Amino acid sequence: MTEAAPKSLWRVRDFRRYAGADAISKLGSEVSLVALPLTAALTLHASPFQVGLLTAAEMVAFLLVGLPAGAWVDRMRRRPVLVAADAVRTLALLSIPAAAVLGVLGLPQMYAVALVTGLCTVFFDVAHQSYLPSIVGREDLARGHGTLAANQSLAQLAGPGIGGWLVQALTAPVAVVADALSYAGSALLLLGVRADEKPGGRDVRGGGRLWPEIAEGLSFVAGQPVLRRVAAVGALMMLSFGLWSATVPLYLVREVGTSPGTYGTLLSAGAVGGVAGAWLAPRIAARLGTGRAMYAAAWAATVCTAPLALTAAGPRLLILPVALAASGVATTVFSVAQGAYRQSICPPHLLGRLSATMRFLMWGPMPLGGLLAGTLGQLAGVRVAFWAACGVYTLAHLPVLLAPRIRQVS
Repeated sequence: MTEAAPKSLWRVRDFRRYAGADAISKLGSEVSLVALPLTAALTLHASPFQVGLLTAAEMVAFLLVGLPAGAWVDRMRRRPVLVAADAVRTLALLSIPAAAVLGVLGLPQMYAVALVTGLCTVFFDVAHQSYLPSIVGREDLARGHGTLAANQSLAQLAGPGIGGWLVQALTAPVAVVADALSYAGSALLLLGVRADEKPGGRDVRGGGRLWPEIAEGLSFVAGQPVLRRVAAVGALMMLSFGLWSATVPLYLVREVGTSPGTYGTLLSAGAVGGVAGAWLAPRIAARLGTGRAMYAAAWAATVCTAPLALTAAGPRLLILPVALAASGVATTVFSVAQGAYRQSICPPHLLGRLSATMRFLMWGPMPLGGLLAGTLGQLAGVRVAFWAACGVYTLAHLPVLLAPRIRQVS
């Protein structure tokens, strides 16, 4: 007798709204990933260091409030946090095209918008990850994370291309409008989610308990060997992403000579593998087990990212999308497997703090990557900064590869 196929998560109303909000928000964010640095580089003629500083400003909030955000979110219902974060990001981003139309846009405003949107993103991401178990059962976490990973990959597939051509056709500041509208749409969809959830943390009136609650989240991660390795991988990935975000636009547009539209298309083409990886991840995890899936994906990601540093003008430009597509399969499988694993072992009252602690450890190095990219680009040239980004990206999965016992995790 065959086992009945699991019910599609898309038949769950709350999940449709939750995942739909996630999809359009990520699409807009990918547009901004192209539009914001190009606004600084093309409209404001920013130097490599100034572009690196913009990247750092957007992500420094993970260092400043990443840990307390988890404790605060665990004391609150997640949906209001998500809606409020989307609303503030909408207004902050709309200020960029408004200032450009008035002729008063400058780098200080760009830095301020990056700081505000980064702060909102910290709270949104922590609440968003913690909200999923309230919408789907724990037995469906892998499928839920697979859907979110598919959203990310589809956004990476379409968003940079859309962003690049919007920049080319309408100027970079106007292209930022797409991201602002995506956050507004996300907020509207999330307002319709009715999942029953309760804050997991202690009474907010006992405010003196904040740091002990943060320490509880840190202690949980510190006591889990697999989570420590995953956090190390994430930290190296985000360090490379900080380098990458500040370097690649300058390298491809200024050094190689690609147009904004071609630049966005190249990044979009590289996301094809992520779409495949999101579809494959739950199936690979089910067949191999979580630990073997993470270990195999780490090996594949290392091999596939090694050629990236060879990217250059001419035929070698194709190395970029091909290597990113191949590595996208592996990194997405790794991401889905580790996401389902960590939520499956975490007590419900610690979900927000687990998410915040992992985000703090993993995303904290990203602003440092932006500053490093800007410094390297200013002192040694954009090409050297690009090589550094590729090198760190290639070595990012070593913490897992050096721990083969991870394969035993179920």
